[in-house]
Amino acid sequence: MKNTGLFLGGLILGATAGAALALLYAPQTGEDTRRQIKIKIDELEEELDKMRVKLKEKGSEMKEDARKRVQDLETRIEKLMEEYRKAPEKAK
Repeated sequence: MKNTGLFLGGLILGATAGAALALLYAPQTGEDTRRQIKIKIDELEEELDKMRVKLKEKGSEMKEDARKRVQDLETRIEKLMEEYRKAPEKAK
């Protein structure tokens, strides 16, 4: 999750830097520039929403996978314990 946060931070920082450079070199009116900024912000918000959904899905998948693995381990341990109980004691 830490890497995802870093990635999102880098994405936002890169988008902001790109937008700032575009504004500095754009030969257009302030109104056009503001409209373009609003469009880009809306696009970024949509992309972030999509990423949030994907992260939630991935988190759910990982949680389910971990739950299944734990259940498998519990089953294996129970079988081993049962075999141990049934095994004849070694003579001393």
